Amino acid sequence: MKKQFAIGPIMIDITGTTLSQYDKEKIAHPNTGAIILFARNYESPRQISELNQQIKSARSGPILIAVDQEGGRVQRFQNGFTRLPPAAAYADEPELTEDAGWLMAAELLTLGVDFSFAPVLDIDCGVSQIIGNRSFSQDPEQACQLASSYRKGMRSAGMAAIGKHFPGHGAVALDSHLVLPVDDRDFDSLYHKDILPFKQLINEGLEGIMPAHVAYPAIDELPAGFSAIWINEILRKQLGFNSTVFSDDLSMEGAAAVGDFTERAKLARQAGCDMILVCNNESAAEQVLEATPIEQNSIRDQRLLAMLGKNSFTQQDLKNSLKWKSISQQLTRLSETYA
Repeated sequence: MKKQFAIGPIMIDITGTTLSQYDKEKIAHPNTGAIILFARNYESPRQISELNQQIKSARSGPILIAVDQEGGRVQRFQNGFTRLPPAAAYADEPELTEDAGWLMAAELLTLGVDFSFAPVLDIDCGVSQIIGNRSFSQDPEQACQLASSYRKGMRSAGMAAIGKHFPGHGAVALDSHLVLPVDDRDFDSLYHKDILPFKQLINEGLEGIMPAHVAYPAIDELPAGFSAIWINEILRKQLGFNSTVFSDDLSMEGAAAVGDFTERAKLARQAGCDMILVCNNESAAEQVLEATPIEQNSIRDQRLLAMLGKNSFTQQDLKNSLKWKSISQQLTRLSETYA
């Protein structure tokens, strides 16, 4: 009988549309807790469903499966899925927002994906190309309302939500995939604008948060995802967030300022991240899996297990439902206006 592992603290990726023996060995590592899927892993709904079954069979114990399926520029699965508009589109048709969250979640859950890294809670300040229309609005109050509706829809389908990128990525022009952006504003400026959607959704029970690879030197020299001040003092204690914190990808250049991959992972864990993402770099994933202590953490386990999807549909039932057909048509129409 195989030993059952607790859910691990590391999220990794895989190479292709089926599992290699190397993939299976990484998934079986005690420190693996999740797989993030990309467009390269997707061919069709049937194929992704089979791949997700393979992933779950390769692990002795629970494992989470995630994807970035925001809509607009960031939608990894497209053919066979409803084409989703960017978040900014819902300001024009706010009555569609909750239904959009439901549809996005339901389409993924029927195929074995536990959650999408959504919604984006950044306030668009008109300077960030990497955020831009991924944000619900430039107006904090409107962003709060739309994000709340979107999350409500996700929850009604059975999916947990992850708000990103705390405390806000929308006021820096630089892309944290390529460089470490610096936001020089003081805490009050951030608190009364960028943090507002995070604060509201935390009060409504938000299940997950991803900090930004952005430095806010007026608060801490370390980027938010490596900062105990941001995660433990502000997010946990001041804002009362008791659920899962996911690091952003440690392979991004915005993370490079704090050291090599093992140092990045160590700092993120010490700062309070429950799950560490290492993507698109096989050797880095190996380093982090091996260097991270294998340890029991019941609080972390409870937080991560709460991210498991709760699906109540088959894909055929979903596609046959009048609700799905109507919402899918409306979202397809709206997405075409943003193409």
